[in-house]
Amino acid sequence: MRIAIIGPTHPYKGGIAQHTTELAHRLTARGHEVRIESWSRQYPARLYPGQQRVDTPEGTPFVATSYPLSWRRPDSWFRLGRRLRAQASGGPGSGATVDLVVLVVVTPIQAPAYLGILAGLRGLRGLRGLRGLRGRSGGGRSSRDVLALCHNVLPHERRRIDEPPVSAVLRRCSAVLVHTEPQARLAAELTAAPVRVAEMAPHLWTAAGGDMILSGSGSAHAPEAGSSRPSPSRELLFFGLVRPYKGLDVLLRALAAGPEDVRLTVAGEFWGGIESTRTLVAELGLGERVTLRPGYVPAEDVPALFAAADALVLPYRAGTASQNVDLAHLHGVPVVATRVGTLTTSVRDGVDGLLVPPDDPAALAAALRRLYEPGVLTALRAKVTPPDVDSAWDSYLDAVLKPC
Repeated sequence: MRIAIIGPTHPYKGGIAQHTTELAHRLTARGHEVRIESWSRQYPARLYPGQQRVDTPEGTPFVATSYPLSWRRPDSWFRLGRRLRAQASGGPGSGATVDLVVLVVVTPIQAPAYLGILAGLRGLRGLRGLRGLRGRSGGGRSSRDVLALCHNVLPHERRRIDEPPVSAVLRRCSAVLVHTEPQARLAAELTAAPVRVAEMAPHLWTAAGGDMILSGSGSAHAPEAGSSRPSPSRELLFFGLVRPYKGLDVLLRALAAGPEDVRLTVAGEFWGGIESTRTLVAELGLGERVTLRPGYVPAEDVPALFAAADALVLPYRAGTASQNVDLAHLHGVPVVATRVGTLTTSVRDGVDGLLVPPDDPAALAAALRRLYEPGVLTALRAKVTPPDVDSAWDSYLDAVLKPC
């Protein structure tokens, strides 16, 4: 099958770009012909107050990638759709045909671009039946085979104006793929198109070498379950983009009420600035116990951060799916998290981590005290296992390739 994926990839940074790239590699490994159609300019700088690009690839870039899209050029949106439409219909000069378009839905900010692309795709004809899926052929595809792959159907910190444009995009797609059941219910409120659910597959760099885990690249180099590690360092880690829904303020209040000698490193970009966090750290008297490391964390720095931590803490107020659990487990580190999204199933309470209610500093402080009770951290570490990457991707690709 010939597949076009429209979404971010290198040099754009972060989990969604990594996921797009890994998806392309995995589909190619199954024998499909894949292209990524990406962005030369993805967002206006004023709408994304952080670093958008990286110089060093976070894994292996996908060679068959073009960058025709720009937020400043609406004509580029429509042109891409028209080109894919011509390829799908096998029109004169169209080049290779396209059987499936995967539209990576990231944010309502890009809804006008998605709608422009979809407008160019109107009138798709002659898409072939599903072939090449492990030697099987599937049912015939519709005349508008566009899969909306939604990392978040709506933003965690949503506004009233977000819903109409996202609904307009999803209603023009032939199917929607989400990563959790709550997201499926939300998508079903916005479109009559079929909605399918697949748990997000890991798209990680390994602990050794900083490269992505790709199909056929072997197992992740995580510590074996039960392997010996140094005695507790009394160090915790908060990792990733800092936004209000991720609950760093809840963690800081819990840290102030929890074990007095435990320290915290916060490593990641601060959405909207760092000053409010610095103020809260000072107000809570945590200046000697909290290290703020603002800025995007390059892949080569990740192993050392996790090696220094007793546990990763994810105090999210809301969420759908997070790769950070897999990343922690890849490095043999247990996770303390809140009961939101897929954290409730990816962290096994009392086995390889601890779970608490969201937005509850007292409950989180109690969990931190429990973490450092005699034997608890050692027992949690012993049960941490690296993610089964290949199996997870097999299931995920089956969902992507399912006939519409």
